[in-house]
Amino acid sequence: MIKYILLDRRFLILLFVINLLGTIYGYMWYESQLSETLPIFFIFVPDSPTASLFFTIFLLFFIFRKNVPYIEALAMITLFKYGVWAVIMNLLTLIIDGSLSWQGYMLMASHGAMAIQGLLYAPYYKLKLRHIVVAAIWTLHNDVIDYVFEQMPVYASLTNYMNEIGYFTFWLSILSIALSYFLTSASRQKG
Repeated sequence: MIKYILLDRRFLILLFVINLLGTIYGYMWYESQLSETLPIFFIFVPDSPTASLFFTIFLLFFIFRKNVPYIEALAMITLFKYGVWAVIMNLLTLIIDGSLSWQGYMLMASHGAMAIQGLLYAPYYKLKLRHIVVAAIWTLHNDVIDYVFEQMPVYASLTNYMNEIGYFTFWLSILSIALSYFLTSASRQKG
């Protein structure tokens, strides 16, 4: 039943539209941070919208029964990573502040869905090791930009914990890369 839904053209088009709108909203959400960001870092600052952009591109091609393996690898790794990351950062904000705005709960729901949708399509990605390696380099490089050059998303109440968050984020990246490798190993063995 789930396979039928995931492959249904109408569902794919709906998912494409939802992700496209979410991506646009995500880039708008980063507008204030981007206004204070050096242009050299622009591509690395809006992490979640870029992850959903990768998935939106995947969906566009998938609707027409085409694969784009580098985009698929980037989508799978970054959707899971930033989906989980945002949920945890909002939970930490809730714990530290004792409350969370409605936007925080909305971010938790939407980012949780991001993480899940990237994994649900794992059987349909056509990934080889080289695709995962390129996506892994992008992902780990982004961690360096975020935590060495201090371009990470701003959560005011979490600023005292940036070292710990950076360390957690690195290992979340490793988990995301490993998950991508193992969940797509069956497709590599067929091809």
